[in-house]
Amino acid sequence: MAQVWVVVPAFNEAENLEVVVPQIVAAVAEIGEGRVLVVDDGSTDETAEVTRRLASDDATVQLEQMGRNTGKAAALKRGFTIAVEAGAEVVVMMDADGQDDPRELAGLVGKLDEGFDLVTGARLLRRDRFIKKYTSRLYNKTTSIIAGVPGKDFNSGFKVMRASVANNVRPMMYGELHRYLTVIAAWMGHRVTEVPVEHHRRMFGSSKYGLARFWRGFMDLLTVRFIMSYEHRPSHLFGGLGFVSLLAGIAILVYLTITWFLGAPLGDRPLLIAGFLLVVVGIQLLVFGLLAELVVYGRNRDR
Repeated sequence: MAQVWVVVPAFNEAENLEVVVPQIVAAVAEIGEGRVLVVDDGSTDETAEVTRRLASDDATVQLEQMGRNTGKAAALKRGFTIAVEAGAEVVVMMDADGQDDPRELAGLVGKLDEGFDLVTGARLLRRDRFIKKYTSRLYNKTTSIIAGVPGKDFNSGFKVMRASVANNVRPMMYGELHRYLTVIAAWMGHRVTEVPVEHHRRMFGSSKYGLARFWRGFMDLLTVRFIMSYEHRPSHLFGGLGFVSLLAGIAILVYLTITWFLGAPLGDRPLLIAGFLLVVVGIQLLVFGLLAELVVYGRNRDR
């Protein structure tokens, strides 16, 4: 039997945990041995008290408290670390709001036996507000195009993965990069897939995310794309941009020099400032790329 650890990040979800945790415990018991780890992300309600009471009734329930509210990604990172170090073979992440159905857990875990490393529970029929539902579709479509990874629900909080995947993605679990866990895993070479799952309405409380999550999510996608593409070759990006800028600046200055020899005045031409600026910026980007390469070299040498 596989050791299955379910990591449930929770922020002010006391009412939901009363219902959700026993359901998850029952679902885990059906597929093997494991634990349900509730990571209290600095809640101000009775989330910790409810979890302690549940843990006293069932030894498979465990509470981990963050010192303050640090965000879902940091809570997941803490949970992944505890699960991996405790010997988990399969790590599951589920939301605490009751929208994920624990009865789907067996199907997702079973998908790993087909050779996949990470399985996402895709909420193809969302039980959310109209605006949230359709902006989410746009977000997922954009993510798939930019990331080059097929998928319809990257932001699903219901994912099952091998412990090796959880261990490998831990360094990227900060800010709000948990949204792109599937993308990160795919770029690391892990096999990822999606399975349609039932999606329920939130039981109690309200969502912790507003509309700002969409523009933040787009910026995070650019961050992930940059890190995964240029982590080991930063000079290819900065050096390339710097070289183009330098060539453009030199071309402008050569052109202005020729026109000056032909008698044209230069002092009042904005193009002269643009030429010098492009040269300076180009040199700076080239040097920045080389410095970044030194950082990468030093890091790899220390490893």
